[in-house]
Amino acid sequence: MTQPGGTEPLSVSAAMALAKSALESVTITLVGEVSEVANKPGYKAVYFSVKDENATMPCMMWMNKYHAAGIELAVGQLVQMTGRFTLYAPKGRMNFDVFALSLAGEGDLRQRVAQIARTLQAEGLMDPMRKRALPDSPQAIGLVTSPRGAAVHDVLRTLRRRYPLARVLLAGVPVEGAGAAQGIVEGMRTVVDAGAQVLLLVRGGGSFEDLMPFNDEALARYIASCPIPVVTGIGHEPDTSIADMVADLRASTPTAAAEAVAPDVREMRAALSAHEASMARALEAKLRNHEMAIERYSTRPLFCDPMQLFAMPAQTIDMLSDRLNRAIPAGITRDAERVERLESALARQGSTLLDRFDNEIALHASRLDDLSPLAVIGRGYSLTRDAQGRLVRSITQVKHGDAVEVLLGDGSLHCEVISSES
Repeated sequence: MTQPGGTEPLSVSAAMALAKSALESVTITLVGEVSEVANKPGYKAVYFSVKDENATMPCMMWMNKYHAAGIELAVGQLVQMTGRFTLYAPKGRMNFDVFALSLAGEGDLRQRVAQIARTLQAEGLMDPMRKRALPDSPQAIGLVTSPRGAAVHDVLRTLRRRYPLARVLLAGVPVEGAGAAQGIVEGMRTVVDAGAQVLLLVRGGGSFEDLMPFNDEALARYIASCPIPVVTGIGHEPDTSIADMVADLRASTPTAAAEAVAPDVREMRAALSAHEASMARALEAKLRNHEMAIERYSTRPLFCDPMQLFAMPAQTIDMLSDRLNRAIPAGITRDAERVERLESALARQGSTLLDRFDNEIALHASRLDDLSPLAVIGRGYSLTRDAQGRLVRSITQVKHGDAVEVLLGDGSLHCEVISSES
């Protein structure tokens, strides 16, 4: 191979090798729109093309580098690539060998939004089980949106038409630009503190960049933690914002969001009329059933002749009274005869018992008389007692000068001991 400018011609292979060496020595970074993608199972690389207004360029990226980039290529994406040109000599094809790949412009925004969405989803903030049901008939509806534009008028018009009974608590906030997300959060807090039972967060359509405040992580976390249900109506059907994902209900437009929280008064009137008719029919049927039951009861003998209710107890009382009237005199007569018999038997038994006791009393009295000291005294003996009334049985019990009492048969003598002899 000779250098360029030499006189000796090159072979095709040498020319391709020279071009390949020259191309691969330069590394560049470029931006383009993806126009086609070939990513098939079994391929060692991803093949795609990028273009701008005037040119199209084939590209390839080895699978290990493609997976490391963390991007799913799709037609229409704006991407930024770093790599070098290379030639596939057997076919004479030029490719741009991509080393690094990232989304550019809106694509970069989408990548950041997707990362936030994955984080919140991993925390369970988008779990359908967490989402709350909307109140059936809210008395206060919070509305957070721009005070200018069609969205606020669409919502208010829909609420007046469908459910004029509700009180609307409006917080006008910026819905795009720097600081819009924080303003939306403050507006939501305001209507919640004012007593709203459900909250509408709406805006009209716009570009993906215009809708970025609704992809703010702090706003999404407040929506998820909001004490009342939140309904979003962002009005951008092709894209779903993070606010839509964490809201309790996502509506496609502001009008649809208002319809979701406001029952239609005409439907309510129709439902109430149907309930009224149903209740009237049920009440009439119940009254008819009661009338029929009363008619059946009125034909019963009991209600035709009230005395039948007391006939059997009255006859029973009469029979028992008659039996009682007969039983009482007969019982008194029997009891009187029995008392007389008992009295006679008691008299006979009493006289017999007294005779036996009289004999025993006489016997015991004679024995007591025999044993009585008075009987001994009556036969000429006497008893002597000292001053304390004790019986004197020995001369040792008294001494000279002691007073003693001598009991005789007809009285007693009070004596003084002068002397004693044994």
